[in-house]
Amino acid sequence: MASWSERIERRLAPRRRRGVEYLDSPDVDPEVRHRSHRDIDLSNALLGGSRALKGALSDAIGGLMVEATLLDVGSGSGGTVELAQQIARKNGVRLTGIALDIDPSLVRTCAKRQQIGVCGTALALPFHDRSVDLVVCSLLLHHFEGSLLAQVLGELDRVAKRGVIIHDLRRSRLAAAGIWALSFPLGFHPISRHDGVTSVLRGFTRAELRTLVYDSTGAHPRVSRHLGYRLVGSWRPDHREQAR
Repeated sequence: MASWSERIERRLAPRRRRGVEYLDSPDVDPEVRHRSHRDIDLSNALLGGSRALKGALSDAIGGLMVEATLLDVGSGSGGTVELAQQIARKNGVRLTGIALDIDPSLVRTCAKRQQIGVCGTALALPFHDRSVDLVVCSLLLHHFEGSLLAQVLGELDRVAKRGVIIHDLRRSRLAAAGIWALSFPLGFHPISRHDGVTSVLRGFTRAELRTLVYDSTGAHPRVSRHLGYRLVGSWRPDHREQAR
């Protein structure tokens, strides 16, 4: 049963939009793509995304073995893997970071940051079942709809051995207006400005994300709200059979 805050959120949130993000097109100029990903990194650093993800990563990595693996699905320029490895070092964990993205130029950027770069799609991860300790998916899920969204969640769950972390946007008119307004003083590229607003309106409510994960994997995720209209969901795949 939804809490009172979730019922209020559901009433206030606009209807989820399909929208079109320019960066989803394979024809985007690589220089523009990299510029936009720098804008995304800056937005995460200033508006709460990095802080929200850092908390979830710290909790998960603290429970890993001395040697572990992490896969970042939709890695962009590799900032999430780098953050995870910094946390791992503080916890005495030797973490092998794998950055997966559909764009070859971004994969090459990740490789330069001492990460294992893999070119692939979230719809069919090129990894065996339960082959990676921790799987992270940051700001990617909102790009998908319907059965494809469920397919991505199923793939994250299939590959993970010890845990899955999802970081995404909480849908809100205020957040959409805020990212549009802040994009000017922050010097965002026009594509970053357009895609930022579109991304927020393609985001989720807390209850929606919880239901999507359960319907797609059978797991009962822990989903929390964070500053900057962010959502973080996490679950242990080995609890899946118990949840059904």
